[in-house]
Amino acid sequence: MTTPLTAAVRGIGLLGPGLDDWASGALLLAGVVPYVSRTTVLPTPTALPAAERRRTGTVVRLALALGFEAVSRSGMNAAELPTVFSSSGGDGNNCHEICQTLASEDRQISPTRFHNSVHNAASGYWSIAAGATPAANVLCAFDASFGAGLLEALTQVAVEQTPVLLVAYDVGYPEPLHAVRPIPEAFGVAMVLAPRGNERAPHITATLTEAPAQHMSEAPFEALRVAIPAARSLPLLEKLARQESGRVVLDYLEVQRIAVEVATWP
Repeated sequence: MTTPLTAAVRGIGLLGPGLDDWASGALLLAGVVPYVSRTTVLPTPTALPAAERRRTGTVVRLALALGFEAVSRSGMNAAELPTVFSSSGGDGNNCHEICQTLASEDRQISPTRFHNSVHNAASGYWSIAAGATPAANVLCAFDASFGAGLLEALTQVAVEQTPVLLVAYDVGYPEPLHAVRPIPEAFGVAMVLAPRGNERAPHITATLTEAPAQHMSEAPFEALRVAIPAARSLPLLEKLARQESGRVVLDYLEVQRIAVEVATWP
């Protein structure tokens, strides 16, 4: 990638351990309020019909909550936004249950388990909940998933000159999978990214770099950043929460990171 990718950040959604939404999370990231870690609280996906709501797992509830918060803060119409969903592994609990069933004498997988096992399950439920018909891209790049999703969304904004909703999220696995993929908690971030205009919104410009990734100054946030792929977004979120202009470097690939210049409106 040689051309910088730029977009305005029109809305943010945030959900994680001790982080209930962007409004309260921004105060924690900015150091205005002390951070206290606790289990991630996932709201009920009320936008889904009751039948679909009963079939949802953690990853779908997380993704929907993030997407709707970001869109609500952007003032845009969720039904009209193209989307990029990015996760390092999808629904860990559902994967565990399928593995248990396949290891048993009765290997019959329920249809609900099966359709929730595909990596694009969250985007499918989003299309139902939001009534969204634009294109949805669903990515997985292991620990680089947030960076891959960010670059994909920024590329779409630049090429198509249209707003795009990015939703990046991760959930943990039960044992014994947790021992080899120890994601401690559900965490995710969503951003509505749009072509730059005259609106009063911060904008970001991304390029690739070999510079080292930026760490969080607060130990609890750094622990999240290291442990959860979607939390690689935290240095950028901290900069946006503090309403500061400047450069952050985000983890991406082993030999390349993503440098993001943040510029805020006065």
